[in-house]
Amino acid sequence: MELFHSARVVATSTYTLKTLSVRTDLLVVVCRGLKHLHIPGTTLYAGTGQGVVLAQGTQWDVTNDPQGSPEYQAIALAFPDALLQELNALEGSTSIPVMHSAHVLTVDEELLSAMQRTLPPVSARPMGDSLLRHRTMEVLLLLAQRGVRFAGQYEVSWADKVRRLVAQRPHADWDVPTLATAFHISESTLRRRLNGSGTTLAALVKEVRLELALNMLQTTRLSIGEVAQLCGWQSHSRFSAAFLERWGVPPSVVRARLKDDAQKLTESG
Repeated sequence: MELFHSARVVATSTYTLKTLSVRTDLLVVVCRGLKHLHIPGTTLYAGTGQGVVLAQGTQWDVTNDPQGSPEYQAIALAFPDALLQELNALEGSTSIPVMHSAHVLTVDEELLSAMQRTLPPVSARPMGDSLLRHRTMEVLLLLAQRGVRFAGQYEVSWADKVRRLVAQRPHADWDVPTLATAFHISESTLRRRLNGSGTTLAALVKEVRLELALNMLQTTRLSIGEVAQLCGWQSHSRFSAAFLERWGVPPSVVRARLKDDAQKLTESG
């Protein structure tokens, strides 16, 4: 099972990301500022002390707004499908309606503390997978107590299989022969399965690289140039142009300026 630490998201100015695809079910807790989610006909707002749960497979225009504060600050946690399936198998869980879109909820101290415990440790001592799994399940159980349950994904599409593999080495020169070998299938079979998903390898690779770049710029101290190289661009200018075209905002605006004491943002409520 692939487990994920939660991540701090910081924005020093207001920006909007266009058509952000939600790849995994997740919870975002707003610690400072305001988050807007918009699709035609629906706009949701989550402010300080609130959170928003997002179902995988949805797509939103997302605005992060400091709202007069020095920074917008949030904690985001993605939930592995295997853990969701385990939760859904528990007695009584099926009585909770499955969420298929997005929902804003109040984040009390109990839920906030549980989210904080899923952050990467600030000490040199790593958090083991068993402990991270336990802490992530704690968040899911608290959400269930508050009437929130995710369906999870039981079958992974070929497009998602390719996305997950490319995400492990986004800088690599991915091509059909390389991927076909990795999946132990013929090149023609891989092309046919990708065509059946309505996409191409080139489009998937670019999509994965830009989504990872967005995540790195929001949550790490890496420079824009470092992010570009890690995600497969040798040219800073070409990366910036591709990022702007995809997200509608230049990478310099999204770039997080995380402080050395960034752990304190989780204590601001």
